[in-house]
Amino acid sequence: MQVYLAQPRGFCAGVVRAIEIVERALEKHGPPVYVRHEIVHNKYVVESLKAKGAVFVEDLSEVPPRAVTVFSAHGVARTVEDEAAARGLPVLNATCPLVTKVHNQGKRYMSRGRTLVLIGHSGHPEVEGTMGQVPGPVHLVQNVTDVAALPLPLDTPMAYITQTTLSVDDTKDIISALEARFTDLQGPDIRDICYATQNRQSAVRDLGKLVDVILVVGAANSSNSNRLREIGTEAGVASYLIADGSELDPVWLKDAKAVGITAGASAPEVLVDDVIQALRRIGPVEVAVVPGREENIEFRLPAELVAG
Repeated sequence: MQVYLAQPRGFCAGVVRAIEIVERALEKHGPPVYVRHEIVHNKYVVESLKAKGAVFVEDLSEVPPRAVTVFSAHGVARTVEDEAAARGLPVLNATCPLVTKVHNQGKRYMSRGRTLVLIGHSGHPEVEGTMGQVPGPVHLVQNVTDVAALPLPLDTPMAYITQTTLSVDDTKDIISALEARFTDLQGPDIRDICYATQNRQSAVRDLGKLVDVILVVGAANSSNSNRLREIGTEAGVASYLIADGSELDPVWLKDAKAVGITAGASAPEVLVDDVIQALRRIGPVEVAVVPGREENIEFRLPAELVAG
């Protein structure tokens, strides 16, 4: 069986930075280090950090006094930052810099008197964080229907920002609907979209041209991993989201000559290897990497964690 690996796949720079912040905090301060929400949406990553002494909580009330606290890559609302400050918790902020950039765009638009729309998924921690960072009401829009339902006059000065795990393709219909509805609309430059989301989606489209089945390695609660599976399906290729090799169903491969594998931005390469091993247990496998965009972006760590 021919196996093609998408390029790029797996960890993005924001995820690498977030995990490294937790690991370095554990090295510097010793366990336990408390992390608010899953540092990234991947069970394997969370469990491996737990084994090193990280404790994951959903609420800061679960963090003992003066305990080192990490905010996850998805970002948090101002109320969470204020609560940590009021309690004097030493905080390391692992919010992805591209998420912070969206927060700052939102604040800037609002300071100019614009009504703000956030394109994103209701309930996602990044969306909750962004809505809680902007000092004023934010209208969450998930689809074109939501745009039509906005209770605003068409000449309202408007601006939009987007969840980082959505690509240009994911948001273009909603942005078109906003442009059609409102006469005074501003939005970020297309270059501001998360590079990793766009690159991984483009790579899956390339993969779909070569294979009969696509396996997306990622967590069920990972927004970007689910979207990769959807894109494979939209391209007419049977596509499945699996956490690791144990979830591989041989029935999926019955008539497949070529299988494509990619991984969400929070899935480590060790899980891709695990899926390849599961394929090898079914039969002989030849692996090739599809040529794609090379990523060499790195984000700086917080100053207090950099050895010097």
